[in-house]
Amino acid sequence: MQPTTQPTTTAHSARALRSQGALAVLRHAHAHPSATRADAARALGLSSGSAAEITARLKAARLIEEDAPPRTGGRGRPSPAFVPHPEGPLVCVVDISHEGWRVACVELGGRVVSEDAGRHSGTPAVLDDLAARVADRRALYGRRLRAVSVCVAAAVSGTTIVQASGMGWEDVGLEPLRPPGVPLLVGNDATLAGLAEARRGAGVEARVVLHLTVEVGVGGVLVMDGRPMVGATGAGGEFGHLPFADPALRCPCGASGCWDLQVDGRAMARTLGRPAPRDPRTEAERIIAAASSDPAASDAVAQAAHALGRGMGGLVNAHDPEIVTLSGLATDLAATAPAALDDGYTGALMRYRRAAPPPVRPSTLGPRGPLTGAADAAFDTLLTEAGLDSWNAD
Repeated sequence: MQPTTQPTTTAHSARALRSQGALAVLRHAHAHPSATRADAARALGLSSGSAAEITARLKAARLIEEDAPPRTGGRGRPSPAFVPHPEGPLVCVVDISHEGWRVACVELGGRVVSEDAGRHSGTPAVLDDLAARVADRRALYGRRLRAVSVCVAAAVSGTTIVQASGMGWEDVGLEPLRPPGVPLLVGNDATLAGLAEARRGAGVEARVVLHLTVEVGVGGVLVMDGRPMVGATGAGGEFGHLPFADPALRCPCGASGCWDLQVDGRAMARTLGRPAPRDPRTEAERIIAAASSDPAASDAVAQAAHALGRGMGGLVNAHDPEIVTLSGLATDLAATAPAALDDGYTGALMRYRRAAPPPVRPSTLGPRGPLTGAADAAFDTLLTEAGLDSWNAD
């Protein structure tokens, strides 16, 4: 007679259901800071008893607490809101832009609990300083620090910067930023900004979001159901290297005619007959600021906005998003030369799309977008059965 496996199977199924319920509540608390237990129960279809039991387990695991908000003067006692446990998990975000850096620790729900920032010389030598800062955070927070998430203005694959044209970096490994025993994630800054806008910002109500940002060149990502579409190696979303510009223009990436070269400070400087700027972002800011009083600057901005709109229309034709979100200098171009942007966008759309094109909305997260997205990407690794098992085992 064969031994039955039913008790083991039933126990495993019960444990899986308990874990799934806890994860669902925890993910809701992370995505909706200050949500109450009743909010989570309604959103997830839980009974009040189940919500109370799950909440008690999450409290015991030092993941969340409940904190009553201050009274407002109305009737009744305010419902206590979910808040991160004071001994709960943190992630460390390292944000490397073309000329600056930030190192921040973020708790469940997305609040930054500590942050340092500075500028760098543009060489990979900055990684030594950043590694020391991450090690300091690990020493300070210990087991609470569950992952390091790097966002960088570069094409990335795994934990390697394969090409950062704006900084001149190629094949730079970021493993030195990983403390022993801590997972390391690396993502493109524009991709992570798009992730943040789709989950917490201007695209939060849409299922399919196309995000575009202009800094030094153009970056972005298509986000579907809260997940960024980054391709086979993680280097997807390099929209700025689509051949939307004059093929006579050579890009630092090695290709010709890249869209990058038509929309940022290099494009505006070229329109004004100026030499290529050392810092294209600062140059773009100056030209945009001058556009209200300088006709030549206004024309340069309008040309860049038109080029941005045309590329945006092409990407809408290709990806069929519900909404387009903009961040970085793209929001400034849209605000300063809206007619030029709209003319380029509408003119590039297929005819059937023009009556009701996807709306274009500015970022609601601003320059915090990449950091916010990097933190969410790191918490995605914790808010899994394996992540919770690891937290509970430590």
